Amino acid sequence: MWVPRAGGVPDGDFLEALPRLKLVQLLSAGAELFVDRLPDGVLLCNARGAHTPSTAEWAVTATLAVLRGIPFFVREQEAGRWTFGTHSSLVGARVLLVGAGDIAQAIGRMMAGFDVELTYVGRSAREGVHSTAELPELLPQADVVIVIVPVTPETTGMVDAGFLAAMKDGALLVNAARGVVVDTGALLAELSSGRLRAALDVTDPEPLPAGHPLWSAPGLLLTPHVGGAVPETNARAAAAVVAQVTRLLAGEPPADVVDRY
Repeated sequence: MWVPRAGGVPDGDFLEALPRLKLVQLLSAGAELFVDRLPDGVLLCNARGAHTPSTAEWAVTATLAVLRGIPFFVREQEAGRWTFGTHSSLVGARVLLVGAGDIAQAIGRMMAGFDVELTYVGRSAREGVHSTAELPELLPQADVVIVIVPVTPETTGMVDAGFLAAMKDGALLVNAARGVVVDTGALLAELSSGRLRAALDVTDPEPLPAGHPLWSAPGLLLTPHVGGAVPETNARAAAAVVAQVTRLLAGEPPADVVDRY
């Protein structure tokens, strides 16, 4: 069993030096860096749930911050200006969650107290979840669109110019997934026009280089991939590793095997 460091990428020479390797246990939920890069017969497992509370918390925090104009007021405070302003509210908003997994469900629970109208979108339709094929009808109705999907061939670039154009004027896009899910150029065009707002914890490229247009894009709240960056996340990830080792030593099948990407 190998537990790579967070953000580590498998190296062919390193893996060849581990002929007895049977399982790779990630400390993250996202597994896109490892899919199709492990030798045959090596299982890939993620730390499902370890990042759920903190990432959901970031999504709700970022949504509230942008809607209530907090970045604007922070800038005014730094400039020593008492500037009154009226901004939008999360209470009663229509929130579209593109993604219906653990983190999306946690976001929904956290937002329940704001009396929002929640709609979930998943890969396929099921009870309480719409399919991605319904996005053209759902996007124009949403005040807030939160993207929390894994990186797959289907989700890479899914938030493209057409997706963004379908969003209503003044709507907020929140990306708590991965940067490559969003077409950066298309988003910049919408932000520059002032038609949409956004909150991003992830970008494409990432890390975002100095001078990139996203740094100065209007209507954008940007954080450096810190959705899971709280001490409790490390504790939950460590607990996942311990639980996995315990299962293996007991001869039980491993948990959280990544088999659908």
